[in-house]
Amino acid sequence: MIYLDNNATTRIDPRVLETMMPYLTDTYANAASTHLFGLVAHEAVKTARQQIADLIGSETHEIIFTSGATEAINLAIKGVAEQYQLKGRHIITVQTEHKAVLDVCEYLETRGFEVTYLPVQPDGLLDLDTLKTALRPDTILVSVMLVNNETGVIQPISDIAELAHEAGALFMTDATQAVGKLPIAVDHLGRSDASVDLLTLSGHKLYGPKGIGALYVRQRRPHKVKIPALLHGGGHERGLRSGTLNVPGIVGLGKACELARHGMVVETQLIASLRDHLETALLEIPGTRVNGNRENRLYNTTNILFEHCDSDAMIMGLEGIAVSNGSACTAASIDPSHVLLAMGLTETEAFSCLRFSLGRFTTEAEIAKTVKAMKDVVEGLRAMVG
Repeated sequence: MIYLDNNATTRIDPRVLETMMPYLTDTYANAASTHLFGLVAHEAVKTARQQIADLIGSETHEIIFTSGATEAINLAIKGVAEQYQLKGRHIITVQTEHKAVLDVCEYLETRGFEVTYLPVQPDGLLDLDTLKTALRPDTILVSVMLVNNETGVIQPISDIAELAHEAGALFMTDATQAVGKLPIAVDHLGRSDASVDLLTLSGHKLYGPKGIGALYVRQRRPHKVKIPALLHGGGHERGLRSGTLNVPGIVGLGKACELARHGMVVETQLIASLRDHLETALLEIPGTRVNGNRENRLYNTTNILFEHCDSDAMIMGLEGIAVSNGSACTAASIDPSHVLLAMGLTETEAFSCLRFSLGRFTTEAEIAKTVKAMKDVVEGLRAMVG
């Protein structure tokens, strides 16, 4: 198997698994227990919280553990809606957000909130003037993802955060595809008022385990955030997320964050080189083009349109090679990618695109095999349709 679907999930790093194993076997106590065994588990959670905070530049008490990014997104957006509804009931997001954000916003619309879904430009980037126009005195939250999961496009969150704060709104970013891959400092995005108030992440996107994620909730001025709990029952995680802590998962997430922090620079260079080689070779095929801005883009991702080729047919033809035609969270849908449609592609074009997302374990040999296989598949499919 050649795995080029790392934006859907990553293989757990062996070093992460090794760190987790004791907490699945011998050190299995509840981290909330006050006996010695429980205190050992508690210390492991404390260490992991520090490792995550170190990666994103936060304080440890600002990290809330969840089951993943989707839960973190629900906790953040629904929490802000409930806590700040007396100030306003207007939320701003972007049409190309992950469904976890869009579905929560659609739910809130049924509860009397107004949501503005901003369009993007053909390259996937948000026009800042469009955001300026949309901001209102009753806007309580602006939620814009840092890196798009389908195209890899990186939004200018420094500018977005500053505009949101100038309007008196909170700024949230779904950083699930960015954490561990890009340098992030939630308190310093380059300008005095360009900080993040809420940020979501998930372990399985950065070579950690599935079923564990985190929400960063800013607890420092000038934008200290207060949100109510989504889950009640015991007061865990500062009362915001009750439930027995997933100690092995938390330990694994912490280790994954530590590895990412120390290896990010070298890893970026290696994966970017492989991605560029793959992309250059595939663009030699006639009738191909890259979707999304190629300058402001995550180094591991390329989303390519192959004219007159059905994406499902291409995936089936690539036996033993895992690629994607959209977000894994909408894989059961027969609809075209909402991200590509928002960027101006037709439905036919959107059904002719593949996403290649490389990772830590991708090799040069795998890229060479993928290029050859893709050229054969595209040639075969086009020959069938004349």
